[in-house]
Amino acid sequence: MVAPMIEAALTAAVRIAGLAALSGGVAFLAALAYRWYGRTAIPDGPAVLLGLSSVALWLNTTATLIGAIGGNDALVEPTTALYTVGAFVVAGIAADAGKRAGDRVALDTATFSAGVSGSLDADVSALVRARGRTIRVTLPDEIDDVEGYDPVAPDRKDDIAGTTLHFPRGLTVGDLRERIAARLEDDYGVGYVDVEVSADGEVEHLALGRRQAGLGRTLPPGTVGVALRADPAFSASPGDAVEVWSAGADAERVTTAELRAAVDDIVTLVVDERDADALDAAEHYRLVTLPREPRADRELLAGIREADEVAGVVDVAAGDDLDGTTVGGLAATVVAIDGPNGLEGTPRPGRALASGDRVYALGRPENLRRIGARPSEIASD
Repeated sequence: MVAPMIEAALTAAVRIAGLAALSGGVAFLAALAYRWYGRTAIPDGPAVLLGLSSVALWLNTTATLIGAIGGNDALVEPTTALYTVGAFVVAGIAADAGKRAGDRVALDTATFSAGVSGSLDADVSALVRARGRTIRVTLPDEIDDVEGYDPVAPDRKDDIAGTTLHFPRGLTVGDLRERIAARLEDDYGVGYVDVEVSADGEVEHLALGRRQAGLGRTLPPGTVGVALRADPAFSASPGDAVEVWSAGADAERVTTAELRAAVDDIVTLVVDERDADALDAAEHYRLVTLPREPRADRELLAGIREADEVAGVVDVAAGDDLDGTTVGGLAATVVAIDGPNGLEGTPRPGRALASGDRVYALGRPENLRRIGARPSEIASD
């Protein structure tokens, strides 16, 4: 009685080992194929599921054949159920081990780690070709300035030049570019980063810019900024239009202004340059908020200041890349074209550029650089 039980147990163990080998082999091959195609590790769930699916297919096929040939009551016995559960448990463990082994072999084999990148290099979505467990990016020693932005301090550039950054594998060229820009902006306080990265993870171009601060570039033409001692109007906030009144019993309205900042009794106002002489820094004033919305030009200037886009201008010469290109084909917003027929505002997308056209565009610095634009005169007005 004991001998048949031992023999049955050994037979079941051998079968379970065979099913585990089947599951691990399927997961191993899946990990190899996934690493070759996607150049990243296959998730644990799909790998184990593939291994268990092969075991389930084998067991179902065996059970179906036994039932079709002559039937067998042993299929519903408790020992059969225990055998099936044990087979799936062991097969799941083997599938996970096979997945890890397959991914390890793929990493150590150049054929699999290279993947199918050759057909994707021309696409910005191509994965970066990494030579190790991480992507190592060494920044160049020469760092340019971003046109349209204030230059970064030389000592800050010296700190960044030659620095090696580490990023996880599996990033596309676009993702790596964004990661580098975010790292420099967060770690070094850089206002804007213009970076070009190759499919090998090498930085081909790096330019930095410091986001401009202060009121100067946000002041509309014909206005000036002044600081006064005043009692800010109730619930007044930056951007509100206010009236400036003199203090005392015989209060008089001095001018109308825009509130930009208030700290205690010191306020910063934007006033018409003709009214600036009427304000005395030694006097104390009172402010009254006006019931009206901020002017559109103020909102536009505030939006431009916060945006990454800058203004640029490019002259179209005969035979260059822009000659014959349509307005809609540029990677920037064309706001005006100064051509032989005069100035055209907001030209239609189908308008073709020709030799002699001067194009005024608004876009991100790297896009303006690619089309050969230089900082526009209107950007500093």
